[in-house]
Amino acid sequence: MDDPETFCRDVEAYLCRKNDGHLVRIVGPAFEQVRGWAARGIPLKVVCRGVDRYFERYYAKGPRRRPVRVEFCEADVMDVFDEWRRSVGVVETSVETSVDASTDAHDPAGERTVRPRESLSAHLEKVVARLTTRRGGADRSLGAALDTALDAALEAIVRELDAARAGAKGVRGERREALLERLRELDRMLLAAARDGCDADALRSLASEADTQLAPFRDRMAPAIYAQSHQACVDRLIRERAQLPSIAFD
Repeated sequence: MDDPETFCRDVEAYLCRKNDGHLVRIVGPAFEQVRGWAARGIPLKVVCRGVDRYFERYYAKGPRRRPVRVEFCEADVMDVFDEWRRSVGVVETSVETSVDASTDAHDPAGERTVRPRESLSAHLEKVVARLTTRRGGADRSLGAALDTALDAALEAIVRELDAARAGAKGVRGERREALLERLRELDRMLLAAARDGCDADALRSLASEADTQLAPFRDRMAPAIYAQSHQACVDRLIRERAQLPSIAFD
């Protein structure tokens, strides 16, 4: 990872682009906040995805009235970082900071408002929509064979999920657990198909990016654990580049 000052300037540049070029300086308390993210080893792409998530809600509330400051994005950055850590198996050893769950009156999108948990049926609806839209739309940097590798898997998975969502609202007990396990299995199948469709150069590039993201945590990880986290990180990058949603529901 870059030094904290470079990290802060990179975050600042990304925030300015998201604000349509409006200059939003990261100084004072905001600089200390972002430097704290760097100290915790939060990858720059994770921070950018947290900023994106905040902007998605901001735009959903109607026309923007003022530029977004980085302080408003704290909760979303932490949410995405927690998701990243869980997906790649990284555990923080330092004391974690907490985020006030109350609504910030100066936050135009109200990102600290507690958001309700998505239902299983709504999750399946969203996944089917995203997989249907996804066909033929992958990042070509992963290799020209990716879409071919995914076509058959996408067709079969969409068909099965489309049938499953019809009865998802009323499923309970063992039937629900069986459905959740099947969703996890389908997710593994989809990711395996995407991985098989990546060319060798793309996989090497993703492996290098995973090394960079995990670098702040590597010294505290046993070799076997690091290898598992590295593979999980590569898989997450494949999912992002191939524009694949998570089918699993936990």
